[in-house]
Amino acid sequence: MRGMLWAIMAKKQPSQPRRSPSESPKRTSPEHVASDDGGGERLQKVLAAAGLGSRRHCEEYIVQGRVTIDGVVATELGVRVDPVRQKVQVDGERIQLARKEYFLLHKPPGYLCTNSDPGGRKRVFDLLPPGPARLFTVGRLDENSEGLLIVTNDGEMAHRLAHPRFQIERLYHVHVAGVPTAEVLTQLKKGLFFTEGKFRIREARVIKTQGASAILEVTLTEGQNREVRRLFARVGHKVMRLRRVQFGPIRLGSLELGEYRPLTGRELKELSQLGVPHRPRVRQQHAPGGRPISTPGATSSGARKRTTKSAGKAAGPARRKSATGKAPSRPPRQNRGR
Repeated sequence: MRGMLWAIMAKKQPSQPRRSPSESPKRTSPEHVASDDGGGERLQKVLAAAGLGSRRHCEEYIVQGRVTIDGVVATELGVRVDPVRQKVQVDGERIQLARKEYFLLHKPPGYLCTNSDPGGRKRVFDLLPPGPARLFTVGRLDENSEGLLIVTNDGEMAHRLAHPRFQIERLYHVHVAGVPTAEVLTQLKKGLFFTEGKFRIREARVIKTQGASAILEVTLTEGQNREVRRLFARVGHKVMRLRRVQFGPIRLGSLELGEYRPLTGRELKELSQLGVPHRPRVRQQHAPGGRPISTPGATSSGARKRTTKSAGKAAGPARRKSATGKAPSRPPRQNRGR
C-alpha cells in the first residue's frame, strides 16, 4: 500500500527540464564558485601555499577584489576552492602551486627585504637562485642590518614563525654607543611605549665593551619595525651595528655575508613544531579490578585516592563473594585499647 502511494505522488510531481550548459545561471558570488562537492581548501590558505604571502596578506588580496575564481571576483573570505579543477587568479595571473622551498641567508647591509623596490635598490632575493616560486622573508631586517634570514614560499609556516603571538625568540648581537647600565637594561625589559604600542626586549646582557661602546646580546620575541634601534635610541644609546645570529632553533653559524644554503630536514622539523599548541597528556589510572580510569591532565593525590577508593568499593563485594554467591559474614570486631 505504501509503495502504491509513493508511485502516485511521483507521477503527480512534474519533471524538471534539464538545463543546457549555456542556460546555467551566471556565477556572481563565492558560494557559486566554490568546489562542487563542498570540499577544497580555504581560499586564503591556497594563496598562501602558492607563495603569495601570509594568510593575513592573502586575505587583503581577497578584500581588495584582486582574486578571481573561474573568472568571478571572490568577495568573501573563507570560500573553499580546488586549485587543480578551478582557475584561481590574482591580478589576472593564475596561481601556481610551487614546490616548497626553504633557505637560510646571511643578509648583508644595504639589501632590502622586499619583493620589489621602485628605486631599484638591491634586494635579498637577488642573492638567491632564480626560480618559479615567489619567495619572501620570514620577518624582516632593515636595510642597514645584517644576519640570519629565513626565506621561503611557505606562507603558512612564515606566518606562524613571524606572528608576535607565537613568541618565537630572535637573538641579536648589537653594537651600541656608550655602555648601558643595569638600570637601562631593566627599563628595556619592562618596555617603552611607541606609536604602534609597547616594545620590550626579552633579555639583554653586555658581552664586551670597546672603549666608549658596547656589544650586547639581545633577545626579542616580536620583531616590530626597527624595534631594537628605536628602543636603544630612546634610552640614549645609538645602534651602530645590528646582526641577527639566531631565529628560534636556527643558527647563522659560519655562513658568510651574502651566502645562502637550503635548510636541512632536521631544521625544518624543528621549525614545524614552533607555534603549534601541545595537547595535555592524559594519564591512565587503573582500579583494583584492572579497569582503566581516564583522568585528563594532572590530578592531585587526594583525587587519585578518592577515585581508586570508590572504584574499590564498587568492585569489592563482587570480589569477596564465595562460591555460593553470598558474601561471607564479617568476623566480630575486636576491642582495641586506647
